[in-house]
Amino acid sequence: MTKEFIFKVKVYYEDTDAGGIVYYANYLKFLERARTELIYELNLNHKILKEKYDTYIIVRSCNIQYKKPGFFEDYLNIYTRLIDYTSSQIVVNQEIKRKKDLIVTAKVQLVTVNNKGKPIKMPNILINQLKLINSIID
Repeated sequence: MTKEFIFKVKVYYEDTDAGGIVYYANYLKFLERARTELIYELNLNHKILKEKYDTYIIVRSCNIQYKKPGFFEDYLNIYTRLIDYTSSQIVVNQEIKRKKDLIVTAKVQLVTVNNKGKPIKMPNILINQLKLINSIID
């Protein structure tokens, strides 16, 4: 099993609909923030990847399932786990939980492209960091 990264988020009023329930599309934002934090955990960031390596990490597909609603002022944990990677693709599983309640699950396929949107191989620095994550056992 690879290392699991945890990102915490508080649900604000702006994240909810009129009933105080998290608007479904906002879960995608929470998941994106957690993946960005994972990049920071790798001692990288999107600005470095863009400026130094002409590399952008974009979502190719996202299979998301909504299990239970989240509510205004909930504290949610987003768990991100690296499932697989190749020279140009990363696959992660993500879960959003309120305490032990599973709210959302998602399997996200990411790919690397250049500034013209053309698929490219990941820079070695990113591949090496993914190898390191893959070698960490909980």
